[in-house]
This record gives sequence, C-alpha cells and structure tokens, in this order.
Amino acid sequence: MSDSYTPPRVWEWEAGNGGKFANINRPTAGAREEKPLPVGKHPLQLYSLATPNGIKVTIMLEELLEKGIEQAEYDAYLIDIGEGDQFGSGFVEINPNSKIPAMMDHSANPPQRIFESGSILLYLAEKFDAFLPHEPAKRTETLSWLFWQMGSAPMLGGGFGHFYAYAPESYQYPIDRYTMEVKRQLDVLDKHLAENRYMAGDEYTIADIAIFPWYGALVKNRVYEAAEFLQAHTYENVMRWADEIDARPAVKRGRMVNNVKGDESEQLRERHDASDFEHKTQDKQ
Repeated sequence: MSDSYTPPRVWEWEAGNGGKFANINRPTAGAREEKPLPVGKHPLQLYSLATPNGIKVTIMLEELLEKGIEQAEYDAYLIDIGEGDQFGSGFVEINPNSKIPAMMDHSANPPQRIFESGSILLYLAEKFDAFLPHEPAKRTETLSWLFWQMGSAPMLGGGFGHFYAYAPESYQYPIDRYTMEVKRQLDVLDKHLAENRYMAGDEYTIADIAIFPWYGALVKNRVYEAAEFLQAHTYENVMRWADEIDARPAVKRGRMVNNVKGDESEQLRERHDASDFEHKTQDKQ
C-alpha cells in the first residue's frame, strides 16, 4: 500500500466511512426503530435473507420437508439488511446481534428464539432427529466441520470478500493476505473430500449444509465473482462435492427463499407454503 496508516491513541467512528455497507454500519448495538415482525401460520418463523448464512437455514428446512417431516413447515420473511431491517425492534428481540438469520419456534412453550446460523442448524437437527448422526464418532466429526465453518467463513466473507469485492479501494496487502487463507481453506476441503463423499463421510449432514452456501457458492462463482481469481477449478474434489449438493431438489428450493438477486424465476422473497415455489416467485408478481 502506498499510504501508511498510524492508528490514533483512541479510535473514533466516522459515519459513512466507505464500503458497501457504510450506510448501516455503526459501532453500537440495539434497535434503531420500533418495528414489530410479522408472524405467519406455522410454528417455525424465519426472518432472513438469501446470503450464504441465510441459505444454510432455508436449505435445512427444505431438506427436512423433503424427508417428509411436515412439522418443519415454516414461514420465511425477508429481512433487507441493506435497508437496515435487522435493526428493527422486533428483529433485535430475536437476535440482539442484529444479524440474519433468526428464527422463532412457536411450538415451544414459551416460544424459543434461535439465532446464529450454526445454532439454528443444530437446533433443527436435534428437534427433528435429522442430518446429525447418532453414533458418537460421526456426530463429533459432523460438529467439528460445522464449527470449522463458523470459524473459517469470517476469513472468507469479512476478510477476502470485503477487500476483494466491497472495500471502497483495492489494496494488495489485505487481498493477498486473505486470498492466501481462503486458498488454504479450499485446500483443506479438497484434501478431505478426496477421501470422503461428504464432510462427515458417506452421510449428508448439517456440516455439508453449513459449508456449501459459502464454499460451494465460491467455487461455483456465486459469491464475489472470484472463481477465476482463486482458480476454483483446480479444487476438483470441492467442485465434485459442490455439484452433487447443488443438484439436490431441497437445495435448489432453499437457495430461492428470501432471494432478491438474479433471475426473477429463482426469487421467492417470502415463503409460506410449498406451492409458493410454483406460484409466487418474483417473475409471477
């Protein structure tokens, strides 16, 4: 970088300091406006957006429904993070961290809030006894990879994605630093998937559901448009795994829910019934 920065003794926030989300980012938490959340007809109420973290949960819910678990029916309401919906009072009551996704389970007494995508996946897996192996070694392997994703993805999203795609200016040092780490992570996955069909062996689990929306989307060029830059095609085992998961019907549906980008036939901004995929996508509005 051409200009060196010397931090002050005490940092002070400057509003609108650049970047894609500068209009909503602040160094404080809490609600910014009174805004109750809608509540639909199903016990499970999801408030989200089709980012990689949001897609994890809609894929999980659609996979549960694909297995015939009718109790997993849900309403999904759109939270537009670019407009600051996550700072409404109703959303903050569910997730004080103001990040999507967030869920309410009204079948619990009292109703249970669940936030953080990994926590939601684990909650649903245990609630419906699905996509989480019973055998201790396989369960532990699944949870190890689930938490690997939780710890690794901030390097991909907040690190690489921010400096490569969203920062107001491009600088070589942070891009090189995070590119190196993301390629290391892809190599971790590639070496593991060379010997395993899925993340925890031969069984599709919440580990795959957590990792696919980030790293599968990355190699398929759906986030940051960086597949060529990262030479994604060289991670052949990750590509094989991503293609297999991407073809699952529940994954196709899950990617559509709360989606506001791309082909309008793949945008189902709210989801309240299985028939919505046929009748209520954005191209039919």
